[in-house]
Amino acid sequence: REGLELRGGTREAGPWPHLVPFAAQAVAALIASRAGAPARDARRPFPDVWLVDVQRLTVRHHPLVPEPDCPECAVPEPVTAEGAALVLRAAPKYRPGVSRVRPVDAYGLEVDAFANPHWGAVGPSVVCDVTSPTTSATVGCFSSRSGDYLRETFWGGHADTYHGSTRIGVLEGLERYAGMRARGRAVTLTATLSELGPDAVDPRETGLYTDAFHAQNPWVPPFTPDRRIPWVWGWSLRDARPRPVPEVLAYYHKPGIEHRFVQESSNGCASGGSLEEAVLSGLMEVLERDAFLLAWHGMQPLPEIDPATSRDPRTRYMVERMALYGYRARFFDTRISFPVPVVTGVAERFDGGPARMCFGAGASLDPEAALAAALCEIATDSVQLLQRFRRDERDYRAMADDFTRITSLHDHPLVYAVPEMGRFADFLLRPGPARRAADRVEVAALRWDRADGSGPDVRDDLLAAVDAVTSAGFDVVVVDQTAPEQRALGLHTVKVLVPGLLPLDFGWPRQRARHLPRTFTALREAGLRPGDLTEADLNPGPHPFP
Repeated sequence: REGLELRGGTREAGPWPHLVPFAAQAVAALIASRAGAPARDARRPFPDVWLVDVQRLTVRHHPLVPEPDCPECAVPEPVTAEGAALVLRAAPKYRPGVSRVRPVDAYGLEVDAFANPHWGAVGPSVVCDVTSPTTSATVGCFSSRSGDYLRETFWGGHADTYHGSTRIGVLEGLERYAGMRARGRAVTLTATLSELGPDAVDPRETGLYTDAFHAQNPWVPPFTPDRRIPWVWGWSLRDARPRPVPEVLAYYHKPGIEHRFVQESSNGCASGGSLEEAVLSGLMEVLERDAFLLAWHGMQPLPEIDPATSRDPRTRYMVERMALYGYRARFFDTRISFPVPVVTGVAERFDGGPARMCFGAGASLDPEAALAAALCEIATDSVQLLQRFRRDERDYRAMADDFTRITSLHDHPLVYAVPEMGRFADFLLRPGPARRAADRVEVAALRWDRADGSGPDVRDDLLAAVDAVTSAGFDVVVVDQTAPEQRALGLHTVKVLVPGLLPLDFGWPRQRARHLPRTFTALREAGLRPGDLTEADLNPGPHPFP
């Protein structure tokens, strides 16, 4: 790739074996056919490139999407405080009951522009899971260079049609692509926290690793206020001013592990058809993960929701379908610090056997949408769990015996396929005294009177959610991550940070949330516990978040 981009240091290995008359005739015929073809639709943002494969006797074509970080032709846009300013404008919903300004099909997304084997930004293809009996799931993967190795990044779509799942999946892949590092941008601010002062987002508020972690991983230097690091600019929705944000908090895969004193995740990254939509989605994700982790680490029993009270027949039917495949779908009201509906979903095997349980969560101003999001995750994952567990059962059983073996994102949910791990979820699934079915709450009970998602404008929903967070003493900081490829489609992508809320980490040694003050105080502040928690009160098991 460097030879192609930098145009140097290459030489011909030998004569091209396919330089035959047929190849020339095939290319000439293709050129002639394209010369007489109708002009390209001006609404398509990318030109086509045609490929003649003389080995397989095929002709293929894909839209060519420019590489925003090409060292030969890209012109990076500098990251500045002025460019961080956000103006929230009216963002009418495309229909009642949704939180988006346009449907997925309205983007004119050409799937093969981004998923193709030659230059696909999100990988070589989209794979449809035709074995899934619940959702019409799709999955894809792309690799990114990071120092001397390649990092694999997975994405997926979970809708009730493969058409919808494919487009949702590619958009998620682009969201991951944009959130890994600044695409088409030049990060120019390098400073210490001490130099920037209180205007900057302090990494100590978002959580750092323990001294023991750095002692075991000496190649990851710890953060200190006097360490010079790169910063990008975010926008405070509370204070309406720019704030410097450490680059490793805004983008979760800056090349060079020595730069990442914490390994952030895609938590808070979201895309939308408007800035307002993207910020609302990112904020909902941050609130969802914070509430889930507070309940998990604090072993807080939660009110169970009766899914039969859902107004959406698709929700009720999917719960019944999961039962046919041996899983009880259970849902819990996970509102702790904020009035925004948050739902934890659990798929639990009736017989308690291998592939015992999996978890999911959802947050939305609309309680029905929050429950549906949690259901979608567990409906997709539960029916695949046994196969994935059997493939590496020995490894997962070893993780259940030694949590230090839990190192990756996938380890956290899959270790709960081990039946014996279920004891760490007993606080939720089997609290005492025994919970009766009559004690379950209706979905509508989660409704927030001030904003329930039924209004006509996404901006109004966002302002209500931001006010709920800032009135509790937190800031909401937004970093614009939009990649040039997304901008050409009319997409916006952001990273939303709420310093002080719990971060989602993967890998047992990297659990920042277990050491942050909020983990010990939030349940008491919410009126759920008489006093602050102690270390002995924390759940000894790793979180199961997927």
